[in-house]
Amino acid sequence: MIRTGCASMIRMPLAQRCSVLNRTFASAAAAQNSEGHFLLILGKPGGGKGTISGKILKDFPMFRHLSTGDVLRQHVMNGTDIGLQAKEYMDSGELVPDSLMIRIVMEDTNAAMKSGDSLLLDGFPRTKEQAVALDKELDVDLVINLCVPTETIVERISDRWIHSPSGRVYSYSYKPPKVKGKDDITGEDLVQRDDDRPECVRNRLMRYDEVTSPLVDYYGAKGVLKTFHGTMSDKIYPEVNTWLDEKLQ
Repeated sequence: MIRTGCASMIRMPLAQRCSVLNRTFASAAAAQNSEGHFLLILGKPGGGKGTISGKILKDFPMFRHLSTGDVLRQHVMNGTDIGLQAKEYMDSGELVPDSLMIRIVMEDTNAAMKSGDSLLLDGFPRTKEQAVALDKELDVDLVINLCVPTETIVERISDRWIHSPSGRVYSYSYKPPKVKGKDDITGEDLVQRDDDRPECVRNRLMRYDEVTSPLVDYYGAKGVLKTFHGTMSDKIYPEVNTWLDEKLQ
């Protein structure tokens, strides 16, 4: 059976039919080009994800930042249905289930998909299982993997000292206090957090590698991942910028 639209088009003069088809294909192409991208950044804690993300958001304004941790905390604070469910798990010391985290992600991504915006995903997925589950809802089509040597990160984090009352952070390698061991403003003692000590940092990075290596392999097999090696964000980012620019053209 011929649909009404097709039948009426058949009765059109050839030139008019060509004009309609051209407009249809142009509209379809425009719609495809307006579809948003979903970008994920992977990398060890202290490996520069925050710095690289900030530069991407500045240079590629079509991306909106979605931090699942921030969104989750906002839901809990506002007492939403999702927030109340998540709080039950958090209060009992359990991890928030993947299904609930995906609902949180999709609440923000649905609006982005409708408007054609692109999203920079931060904090989810963290495991291969989460990635597989998320793939059923949306297509993560760009993945940046920051590969920074473990010892570089250990030196960077273990070099960090803080003024506990204010939260001011110092680093003897790039932002040292005026007086060693003292806060610039109050003159009070600086302290090092237990989880910033070298042995704690190494253990945290080892656990990250165990959990995330399958995720890197998963996105690598899909052909959407690019790994960038280096020790400094300012050196790595120009390569990230060039790759993203090529992918988004």
